[in-house]
Formats: sequence, structure tokens, C-alpha cells
Amino acid sequence: MTAFVTRFAPSPTGLSHLGHAFSALTAFEAAKDAGGRFLLRIEDIDLTRCRPEFETALMEDLAWIGLDWEKPVRRQSAHFADYDRALSKLIDKGVVYRCFRTRKEVIDEIARAPHLAVDGPEGPAFIGAPLDPLEEEELVAQGAPFAWRLSVSRAREIAETRTGALQFTEQDIDGGNEKRIDAAPEIFGDAIIARKDAGTSYHLASVFDDALQGVTHVIRGEDLRAAAHLHTLLQALLGLAAPVYRHHALIRDETGKRLAKRDKSATLRALRQGGAAPADIRRRLGFAR
Repeated sequence: MTAFVTRFAPSPTGLSHLGHAFSALTAFEAAKDAGGRFLLRIEDIDLTRCRPEFETALMEDLAWIGLDWEKPVRRQSAHFADYDRALSKLIDKGVVYRCFRTRKEVIDEIARAPHLAVDGPEGPAFIGAPLDPLEEEELVAQGAPFAWRLSVSRAREIAETRTGALQFTEQDIDGGNEKRIDAAPEIFGDAIIARKDAGTSYHLASVFDDALQGVTHVIRGEDLRAAAHLHTLLQALLGLAAPVYRHHALIRDETGKRLAKRDKSATLRALRQGGAAPADIRRRLGFAR
């Protein structure tokens, strides 16, 4: 079996656009060039926004532009128990804590000491602390909502006793110019790893599934480059294999703005209905072969 495994892991919260096609084709062609495997994973943990009709449309669009993938497809919404077990390991290690602050309370706290909040990939990086055990017990008994936050300083201390300095491997998008990068998970602050009502987060579920599925190369947009810093920490804490990362440029509109699902004119469905052929899409995105 080949050592090269990659994946395309979208969230079905809207119709696919040219940016999704570019990311999927980039991973698919990399797997083909390496004689490797290409997986499709549906990251649908957001049960309020992800919809079956968008998943169906996504698969139709990917097949239309010439992609195929291994079956069965892993849908994260069917595996919350897996992520619960991973979260339990972090709880047992003492690296996560319950945070009962609302989003507004977090913003207000950051505003009181803005010089202490690094501007991270998900906004100002919040650093908190566990509540007094008695107060926490009372809030849990009341059924108060909370998020599980990763204590980044404690987590790094424990992880580095196991693995040494935290680093990850990144390659250019064509697979060349490999380098080791020092991980800086602190840019996320005490990141939310799970919520009482949601069970998991993108960070925890993605890291778990990449390891479970044997993904050796994570190929995704440069907007997710920073995630590798936090994911490296989670991999070390959970004893998971670390993939190699490649990050591609984003597809943008004529004004230079990155495409979003609200850009209906750039959806694959609209382009197909307008008479575009799969070869037109591939050529437009630089995949002429």
C-alpha cells in the first residue's frame, strides 16, 4: 500500500464554488501524481448549518469535474463518540478546563486588557483559567452551558515532555522545499476544543480523523495554515501521527476578495447551468491535463 494519503474535507453548509473545486483538485492531483490515495471526508459537526442537500450537491459537483474517492465516506456527525473519547483523554491529562463565559464576556474581558491578548487566527487570543471546583460543580449541576478550552501553557508543557520541541513539517504545494517549523499554538490562546452542546470542534475532530484515516499529507488552503500550530500540539497530546502539510493559494474574485459560499455566481452549479463543461472548470483553475 502506498504511503501517500490525502483528503478533501469540506463542510456542507452551502453550494460548492470554484475555491472548493481548486482545493479538491489540488489534493486529488497530488494523490494521483504520487500513486497514492484520495479520500473525501464530510466535516458536518455543525448540525445547525450542515444540510444533506448541500452534501448531495457537493458530491455531484466533485464527480462532475472528474474526481472520484474511496468509499465509504466518513461523516463526522456519525462519530461524536470517537471525539468524546479523545476529549476524555485531554481531560484526564488535565490540559482542558470548562469555561462558562459567554462570547460577550470573553470579548469584554479581552477589552479590559487588550495588551495581553495576542491577535490570533480566530481573533484576539483569550487566556482563561479553571473556576474554583465548588463554583464549577454548582454551575454544572445547574446545567449551565460551557466550552472545553485547552490550557495552552499546561498542554505545551505536558506535550513537550513526551515529544520534545513542538514542530511540524511543511512542503511547498508541489511537494518540494520541505522544512521544519516551530509550532506556536499560543497564537490561538486557550482554544475551544469542544462545547457542552456540540461535542467537539473542527480542531479536535480533524486531527483525530486525519490520524484514524492514515492521512500522510494534509493539503488545504493557506487560510488554514495557522491551524497546523494548534494541531501539532493536539497530535502530541493524543499520541497521534503527524502529517506533512501543504497549503495552496486561495481562489479570489476580480476584486481580490476570496470566494465564499454566498458568491452564487461562482458556484459550480451556476457555472454548469450556464453551459460550462468540466474541462472549462479544470482549465480555468490550472488543471488542463
